[in-house]
Amino acid sequence: MLRLFTHAICLQHDPGQGHAECPARLRAVLEALDQDRFATVDRVEAPRATRAQLERVHTPAHVERILAITPLAQTVRLDEDTLMSPASAEAGLRAAGAVVAAVDAVMTGQATRAFCAVRPPGHHATPDTAMGFCLFNNIAVGAAHALAAYGLKRVAIADFDVHHGNGTQDIFEHEPRVLFISTHQQPLYPGTGSADEHGVGNIVNAPLSPGEGSYAFRELWNDVLLPKLHAFKPQLVLVSAGFDAHQRDPLANLQLQTEDYAWITERLVEVARVHAGGKLVSTLEGGYDLQALASSASAHVSALME
Repeated sequence: MLRLFTHAICLQHDPGQGHAECPARLRAVLEALDQDRFATVDRVEAPRATRAQLERVHTPAHVERILAITPLAQTVRLDEDTLMSPASAEAGLRAAGAVVAAVDAVMTGQATRAFCAVRPPGHHATPDTAMGFCLFNNIAVGAAHALAAYGLKRVAIADFDVHHGNGTQDIFEHEPRVLFISTHQQPLYPGTGSADEHGVGNIVNAPLSPGEGSYAFRELWNDVLLPKLHAFKPQLVLVSAGFDAHQRDPLANLQLQTEDYAWITERLVEVARVHAGGKLVSTLEGGYDLQALASSASAHVSALME
């Protein structure tokens, strides 16, 4: 069974007119999933993450700083790209809470797999800094919860967003129980993710050059990343599902097709099936062309249902 976690407040996080990370992104995903073929998906309202859950990966000062920002009308700018509106702190709590609840669902057998249709995204948020549209690192909060609440020894995070998940890497680069693997465009924001960044042997970055597409993407996963995943034998697979490597996306220069997201999802599901009893949790990261985002997320969720 696939369970979908989302919350209406995530549509109210509004960085302002013209911002790429807009409410229409999540609306496009939810509308794409509101079709008959997704009728069997179990839809659940995302709970709030607790401070204790957030502080497993973020400093107390960072958590307090984000939760204390409650602008009454206009946005508050945290950096050039990252802004908060009146609903943003609550949306951040629900986005992180969705991944925690999804981990609980798959670990307790309520669902086999889960998809968190939430925003703001998370994988750029470091222990003490909101950046790259991200307030809290949702996938990292979920991974840390899996380690703490269920005593897991091997949690894998697969990130195929076009931007490197620098925050996730920062959080776990000294944590051998977490394997972080990533394909992303390089050079591109945030400038991290070189192949020689290894952490304690638990970081595997496979950069793609601007203009590369399906063949290079699938080759890297087949030859480098999937073998690493299988060798790690994860007890839980987590996915940072960014769809901005699609050829239509305006913020990057890779040339992936919608079918590539179905392909990689099928292979990650297989890793979870072989090593983790099928347990997989995915959460929405980037994707800024609404048409490409809707079709890619739909392909991703379809593959999660198989």
